[in-house]
Amino acid sequence: METEKGEKKIIDYQILKRLFGFILPYKRPFYVLVFLIILSAILAPALPLLIQSTIDGPIADRDYNKLAIYLGIMVGVLMLNSIISYFNTYQAGWLSQQIIHDIRLKVFKKIISLKLKYYDQTPIGRLVTRTISDVESLSEVFSSGFAAIAGDFLQLALIISVMFYLNWKLTLISISTVPLLLISTYIFKEKVKKSFNQVRNAVANLNSFVQERISGMSLIQIFNVEKEEYQKFEKLNLDHRNANIKSIFYYSVYFPVADVISALGVGLIVWYGAQGLINEEVTYGTITAFIMFINQFFRPIRMIADRINTLQMGIVSVSRIIEILDDDENLEVEKGEIFNIKGEVSFKNVWFAYIDEQWVLKNLSFDVKKGQSVAFVGATGAGKTSIISLLNGFYEINKGEILVDGNNIVDWKKENLRNQIGVVLQDVFLFKGSIAENLRMGDKSITDEMIEYAAKEVGVHEFILKLPKQYQYEVMERGATLSMGQRQLLSFVRVLLHNPKIIILDEATSSIDSESEELIQNAIEKLMKNRTSIIIAHRLSTIQKADKIILLEKGEIKEVGTHQELLELGGLYTNLYEIQFAGV
Repeated sequence: METEKGEKKIIDYQILKRLFGFILPYKRPFYVLVFLIILSAILAPALPLLIQSTIDGPIADRDYNKLAIYLGIMVGVLMLNSIISYFNTYQAGWLSQQIIHDIRLKVFKKIISLKLKYYDQTPIGRLVTRTISDVESLSEVFSSGFAAIAGDFLQLALIISVMFYLNWKLTLISISTVPLLLISTYIFKEKVKKSFNQVRNAVANLNSFVQERISGMSLIQIFNVEKEEYQKFEKLNLDHRNANIKSIFYYSVYFPVADVISALGVGLIVWYGAQGLINEEVTYGTITAFIMFINQFFRPIRMIADRINTLQMGIVSVSRIIEILDDDENLEVEKGEIFNIKGEVSFKNVWFAYIDEQWVLKNLSFDVKKGQSVAFVGATGAGKTSIISLLNGFYEINKGEILVDGNNIVDWKKENLRNQIGVVLQDVFLFKGSIAENLRMGDKSITDEMIEYAAKEVGVHEFILKLPKQYQYEVMERGATLSMGQRQLLSFVRVLLHNPKIIILDEATSSIDSESEELIQNAIEKLMKNRTSIIIAHRLSTIQKADKIILLEKGEIKEVGTHQELLELGGLYTNLYEIQFAGV
């Protein structure tokens, strides 16, 4: 679960610097926004001054012609202020959306560039939160954060200057309640900051929980633990609700308190102004202007408190985003050379562990010649799947060498290597989209004719033609609307279309019914033709024609030979064979 970070630090200037870095591509629109904010701040004291001049001028003199002119100027100022406010709001919103669009692209680009090891250690829900929720929270930072806070301070400075210019005594009386507002604002800022951190953490925890449970829904229903999972979610949801209610409580307390303090300031103006009127030291227009000024003065202070909280929450979010963007340790670095692959594979004294020295593979050595088929068998946890992960360069080995065509895979450009290795997994993953899109996997050079030809080769063309919209049939997430056998066959078509030199079949028939298996066996033969093939299987019936069978036990090679040679050996392979075919 997520924990709160950095609550004591009000502003992290390094992160602030990075935030400004996101603005750099949009310097000109940002400067336009700053200009609009300055204009808006300059116009803020204009209306109270005009009202003061109107009351003390044409109204006091009963000059109706002059009054009409003043009223026309006021209408003009109000219209100008409205126009500036419109462009200000639009420009701020436009700028924020452009920036978060760019940030979200950067985050997603980084996420898809990270090593698989990173995903083994990081909840998917947390990455969803980083890409969606955390990036979205930055919208407020750019639309009502930096520039808006600067505009509020400028407005405060201009208003206080004009107030002192009009009447310094009345000004001092007016702002005598400001310390009370500043104290309440500081308390509010700290409390809301803490509650917002709790809200962000609660959202991340909810995302992680929901994503994980939806992915594992079949398991939840198999074991009838819906009630237990509901109770867990209920607790997480309760934490989220309570965190939000806390922030709502602080807002519901702060703004009425701020209004009371503001009203107290107005009351002091009226009290002191009444005496000034009696003594003819203050005019009616000045008192009216000061009442307007005090509202204008207190509003930015209240808004600054809220905006600083927004900024702080943005800093919390951006620190999490930067944590991903700066994670070069887990980055899949695109380096190395491009080789013309033939299909020879060699593991030489390979040691590998996912965690410390809990060895999954121990001093593993074997060779696969070009066009040869090699099968790996053994109990679960013997290290079979780890071999294909290492061959694809998904993980780095601890000791030894892995060679493809005599070249160490660390010297290969990963894209070049993986383009030449076709993998068919037991659990076939299909993305939401059409069958054709799932078969192309983004390769625009693959035509509809090529897809149809490959489907016929594998024996899946007839089944696709029976679907609504045929090759444009919309597959649901993870291929939920298709059977296991149909998904498996589509994965064969996908690999065949990309024409790799090395084929890896990882338990490709372990979950398939006997009717589908015959079709899949034919597809496997088509795939393996003139290609180097590495097969991982529990069913020994699927590997009897392999050129070489390697039996693994706890990460070590125990037996090597053809099917017949291993049976004659009478060892571990023979035991496996007899167990599987007992009573047949």
